[in-house]
Amino acid sequence: MTKTIRFMETVLRDGQQSQIATRMPTADMLPILKTMDEAGYYALEMWGGATFDACLRFLNEDPWERLRLIRSEIKQAKLQMLLRGQNLLGYKNYADDVVREFVIKSIENGIDVVRVFDALNDTRNLRTSVEACKEAGGHCQTAICYTTSDFHTVDYFVKLTKEMAALGADSLCIKDMAGVLTPATGFELVSRIKDAVDLPLQVHTHATAGISEMTYLKCAEAGADIIDTCISSFSGGTSQPATESVAIALEGLGFTTGLRQDKLEKIADHFDPVRDRFRKAGTLNPKVKDTEPKSLVYQVPGGMLSNLLSQLTEQGNADKYDQVLKEVPKVRADLGYPPLVTPLSQMVGTQALMNVLSGEEYKLVPKEIKDYVKGLYGKPPVAIAPEMVQKIIGDEPVQTVRPADLLPPEMPGFAEEIKQYARSTEDVLSYAVFPQQAKDFLGRREDPFYDVPVQNVSVSLDI
Repeated sequence: MTKTIRFMETVLRDGQQSQIATRMPTADMLPILKTMDEAGYYALEMWGGATFDACLRFLNEDPWERLRLIRSEIKQAKLQMLLRGQNLLGYKNYADDVVREFVIKSIENGIDVVRVFDALNDTRNLRTSVEACKEAGGHCQTAICYTTSDFHTVDYFVKLTKEMAALGADSLCIKDMAGVLTPATGFELVSRIKDAVDLPLQVHTHATAGISEMTYLKCAEAGADIIDTCISSFSGGTSQPATESVAIALEGLGFTTGLRQDKLEKIADHFDPVRDRFRKAGTLNPKVKDTEPKSLVYQVPGGMLSNLLSQLTEQGNADKYDQVLKEVPKVRADLGYPPLVTPLSQMVGTQALMNVLSGEEYKLVPKEIKDYVKGLYGKPPVAIAPEMVQKIIGDEPVQTVRPADLLPPEMPGFAEEIKQYARSTEDVLSYAVFPQQAKDFLGRREDPFYDVPVQNVSVSLDI
């Protein structure tokens, strides 16, 4: 019997986020969209993650307009976004009314599939997103954040997928943001999940450690339904493995992919010069194309590697890169082994950076880390040691309820604050998630020349 494996293309979101810190403008995407729509992809991941922030902060673009423009060109493939559960696209928890409105408006503006995850795998933080997605007629894909520790066993992840199915997920995803899912574990995990839960299963990994193609093969053999790849132009290294190569390999092994190689070739021909332009400008650091087996030890996601390197270079501390990487697993252990995915990856990375630069562990502690230890992001996978809690927050109380239960409705307040510039609910939501960046953008929009592209933008990124 012929086995089928479908592909999701990531070049419009995760591929470019992992390699050029999400600096690709919409203008680079529009000319090739119809070809992408004809290539046989299951879906195109093109929104969420850092795209929203980058549009407002660096590209002088309205992210909602990007979504609408892409939707107008894509008729066959599904459009997929990445959502951080109760964190939405930001770095803190938002009230339920904001989360609900954001999900509904995303679907109204063109999103088909909402992939939602929680950085701590705390399923309480997924509930509102799942309910809103289904209410709006979208497909809700819940993702487990894959990571390794003595606590993060296959049994743990299978139990998690059962919880997600009970929440009402339409499909599941194994989200391996650091590229550390090995072929053997991938095969076992996919097999066990498919046995336990009767839902489509998608697998997401990164090529960082050099094992991604083998992992995808074993996951496909175990019954995975969809895998995430990136067109060759922005593939490899901190991104996903190359779409064309993986498709050819799997088809040679008897899988049906539905992909058209002639269309894939045209897509690569389009994005190759885009890549070369970013390479020439210095935005595409050659290091993010490297294979980093160390990521199997440090558990650092591809996007975090590129952003961390960018930040250190800007500060003149690029020589501290390896030292900060070595500090990351220590901080992660201190904080109860959170998976390194946004926003926890940025938070752990920043704490590791501060430890290295100050020369003393936890001499400087960001507010976000203190809030995390207070339980305001959710329940850590492993209880944080009392002495570490004391060191970071002293005698302040630790919350055990769902964090959003502590938050009153926020939409009316956001609408009032931005009423001078907001023309729509979407504008209010932009302001809710990125207040300063959105206010700056919406203010510039009042200028008749606001849509002139911003050239030579800075490549610094807060991590």
